[in-house]
Amino acid sequence: MRFGINTFLFTSPFTTESISLFPQFKKWGFDSVEIALEDASHIDPVTVKKALDDNGLVCGSICAAMGGGRDLRGTAEEQKGSLDYLKAVIDLSPALGHPTLIGPLYSAVGRAELVAPDDYKKQWDTVVKHLRGLAAHAGKLNVKLAIEPLNRFETDFINTCDQALKMVNDVNEGSLFVHLDSFHMNIEEKDSAKAILKAGNKLGHFHACGSDRGTPGNDHINWTGIFDALKQVGYDGDVVIESFTPAIEIIARAACIWREMEPSREGIAIDGVKFLKKQYEATVAS
Repeated sequence: MRFGINTFLFTSPFTTESISLFPQFKKWGFDSVEIALEDASHIDPVTVKKALDDNGLVCGSICAAMGGGRDLRGTAEEQKGSLDYLKAVIDLSPALGHPTLIGPLYSAVGRAELVAPDDYKKQWDTVVKHLRGLAAHAGKLNVKLAIEPLNRFETDFINTCDQALKMVNDVNEGSLFVHLDSFHMNIEEKDSAKAILKAGNKLGHFHACGSDRGTPGNDHINWTGIFDALKQVGYDGDVVIESFTPAIEIIARAACIWREMEPSREGIAIDGVKFLKKQYEATVAS
């Protein structure tokens, strides 16, 4: 199991110049970097990969930025914008070491509305069609996709592990997986550990952050139960801290982060990775 950090905690947009963050990430004890890539043109993947190698890090995942104009269930223009963006990111993934493309790939973050059942079904079928094409393309490049359920305030489309698994099953492509997040599960799941067990071998990625979007471990989440469940399903992928602060305005607005959850961003990273590693070691030893 590797422990990673999402770059949205420290910068937006991530560009080639952002590789200056890597030495600090390594010093803090991270194994991997989750690059929040707002546009494929923002980086030279060869240069970024070399910087990762030089610092003893890997890019385990690319976090999709599903903002305005990117929506697989939206207007024809929004669907095209989303497909163009996601395909471009998939295409550069091999140069970064084949990281998994993760996040709410299906819709724009913040689109949350009450939809009639017939309209929801039409949206669902549209997303299935698009994800099937993207997943087939990704599979040819040995790239995995992992779709993330979001809480009800960020989407009305996929909120739970059950819904994500239904989408994965309907798409029926081997490269498509489920991505679970401790923050969203804390809101939407009856039991986070049971959701992980339900995902089973379809769990392709995991985000760890506090129940308030702060530091993992400085919250009320049952982390022992979560790591026990990860152990039971044999998950050996990346566990990535995805916490936010108001310092990065674009993500603060999208995730409704209006106050400081912790004294510092550095503290979230340092204390968070120490806690997660300690929790993992205790689980392995049990």
